[in-house]
Amino acid sequence: MTEQRLLDIQGLKVHFRTDDGWVRAVDGVDIGVDRGETVCVVGESGCGKTVTAKSVLKLIDMPPGKIAAGKILWQGRDIVPMRAAEMRAIRSKEIGFIFQEPMTSLNPVYTVGYQIAETVRQHEGLSKRAATDRAAEMLRLVNIPNPAKRVHDYPHQFSGGMRQRVVIAMALACNPKLIIADEPTTALDVTIQAGILDLLNEMKERLGMAVLLITHAMGVVAETAQRVVVMYAGQVVEEAPVAPLFARPLHPYTQGLIRSIPRLDLAATEHKRLEAIPGAVPSLLDPPRGCRFAARCRYAIPECTAAPPPLRELGAGHFAACIRAEEIAEGRAQPAGVAA
Repeated sequence: MTEQRLLDIQGLKVHFRTDDGWVRAVDGVDIGVDRGETVCVVGESGCGKTVTAKSVLKLIDMPPGKIAAGKILWQGRDIVPMRAAEMRAIRSKEIGFIFQEPMTSLNPVYTVGYQIAETVRQHEGLSKRAATDRAAEMLRLVNIPNPAKRVHDYPHQFSGGMRQRVVIAMALACNPKLIIADEPTTALDVTIQAGILDLLNEMKERLGMAVLLITHAMGVVAETAQRVVVMYAGQVVEEAPVAPLFARPLHPYTQGLIRSIPRLDLAATEHKRLEAIPGAVPSLLDPPRGCRFAARCRYAIPECTAAPPPLRELGAGHFAACIRAEEIAEGRAQPAGVAA
């Protein structure tokens, strides 16, 4: 762990009890975030990225969920054994959280100013008037017009994009060192998405925060991240700085994600259909013994299903969990069933 590391998730396992057994939603994940860094965790729905993010602040329902193993080190302190009072001191004050759907994370019966001020009063002990003034200041910071008036409005009086800005203001109100943003642009149209991402980057630069951004959109990753973590079926399958990841993806799953992105620069000259990854994600009630992507991978060989592939460093800060990663990246690997 580097001296600059704020968050260091080590071997995290999060399981959920169901009528059919224990679902291994997160199964041995390692993720680190350094000071001032933006790390994107990307993967399709159900891969465990949101559960990983919520586990950092112990926001998963326990029961039926439980942190079965691993450490979540926040500035060197392990969050996993912390009690409720200790977690309340960290939530919002040291780590802010931006939820995916603003309408469900804002209380409809309280004004947005009251909800922002409540967080400030709890952690910084400000008076009611001072906290309301801070709330208006935060609305101004996230570019909501006429903040002194709008601080008295209710969530339903804001558009979807403006509600998301209110949620961002609430997360930033106590000047946290880390912001965890759980797919903050999913429910918004593309124009508003761009504005929200620009706002997050502006706030990061202005306030010196680190950002852990959860998303399934590779385009968002390319624009915002310094480092990318790719998850599949509860595990990390690739990690790299953003430029090497897009220039030379080493895992077949990452390659599939990138090939599924529409390319406007090639649309006029190359008339190709977007590629889809075949098959379905394996059940996390009883995941396969070997590589969890093997059943959907064009390059899978018998050795892929014999044992879990280790996450190996194959370049400067570039890790991949694939036993054929070098062959695939260099174009030497033949798809299964094709003679070399």
